[in-house]
Amino acid sequence: MNNMINNAKVYENGTFIVKDFPLPTGGIVSNFNNLFVFPAFCDVHVHLREPGFSYKETIKSGTMACAHGGYTDVCSMPNLNPVPDSAKHLKAQLDIIETDAVINVYPYASITVGQKGEQLSDFENLRHAFAFSDDGRGVQNEEMMREAMKKAKELGKIIVAHCEDNSLLFGGYIHDGEYAKAHGHKGICSESEWKPIERDLKLAKETGCKYHVCHISCKESVELIRKAKADGVDVTCETAPHYLVLTDKDLKEDGRFKMNPPLRSEADRLALIEGIKDGTIDMIATDHAPHSSEEKSKGLEKSAFGIVGIEIAFPVMYTYLVKTGIITLEKLIEIMAINPRKRFSIPQSGYTIWDLDKKFTVDTDDFLSKGIATPFEGCELYGQNKLTVLGDEIKYIKE
Repeated sequence: MNNMINNAKVYENGTFIVKDFPLPTGGIVSNFNNLFVFPAFCDVHVHLREPGFSYKETIKSGTMACAHGGYTDVCSMPNLNPVPDSAKHLKAQLDIIETDAVINVYPYASITVGQKGEQLSDFENLRHAFAFSDDGRGVQNEEMMREAMKKAKELGKIIVAHCEDNSLLFGGYIHDGEYAKAHGHKGICSESEWKPIERDLKLAKETGCKYHVCHISCKESVELIRKAKADGVDVTCETAPHYLVLTDKDLKEDGRFKMNPPLRSEADRLALIEGIKDGTIDMIATDHAPHSSEEKSKGLEKSAFGIVGIEIAFPVMYTYLVKTGIITLEKLIEIMAINPRKRFSIPQSGYTIWDLDKKFTVDTDDFLSKGIATPFEGCELYGQNKLTVLGDEIKYIKE
């Protein structure tokens, strides 16, 4: 047994230093030389699908996939059955997490009962929940969101918002851009995203609530959040790897390119990158959203919304943003491991070891998730995870 890796590039206090790095005492591993040791990643937006939809994913398969991707802490979204809108319903998920989760899982409680937007969830009896979100659906009623923010403020919790105005969707399912027009598809306008963000930023300023915006995808959202931060609003936001790399010009008639919000224009992509660089966008979240193969086999119009990505998020970002010189490796670690924990008060819990010179082709047969729908299938990426450690326990090792 060898308990050191030699000449590792270890990320500490915002920079990399070269040193020998101790390995966990509880497992036998190879002597990995000249590799990078990062704080384990943290994703505040994943769908683990259990309870209620275990044919799509289970907490066990989903967290195994997370460990494969270098994550030791993830936050699970509430579009489940039962929806965690009460202490009893939240416990149904917590019980499975307790027995089956491979890594740390922090479950959201829902903002509204059944995520229907008609009645607030039992905030008082959900005070031990991680945060509140209706992800997958936007809260349509302004007064409902105002009251949710007031209650969250009282409890010291964050409102995590899926921003989508249903009145502006018009049956759309991809971005209302060049591809939709050229191929006769119904489009989703950017206003359906940024208009609710504009509303919520005003409410967050009014109530003093901590507010976090999910999966922003368009330039207007970036600018609104940038201005709100300058105005002192307590707001953070996330975007996902696919919005930083792909646009609607990359679409194919395949369900693995369908997600919500959709891939948008090149101007939107560039605005998101600027938002990453200037700190407007605080973190990367994958919105890992597995579905069955049947649900994703019906083309752009009829397939379910959602793609998987947690197992390749770091390689995608490293290949397309770091190796191209758009951002530094230090910046990538900041937005994948440091900032999510700072905002959501999640302790640093482990580390992950990567061979950044390793080149591979994305093959979904290698995924541990039940979901295989990714627009990056067949792409050549750099970066292979050798080891994920939580505490002193190995949670993933590359055999």
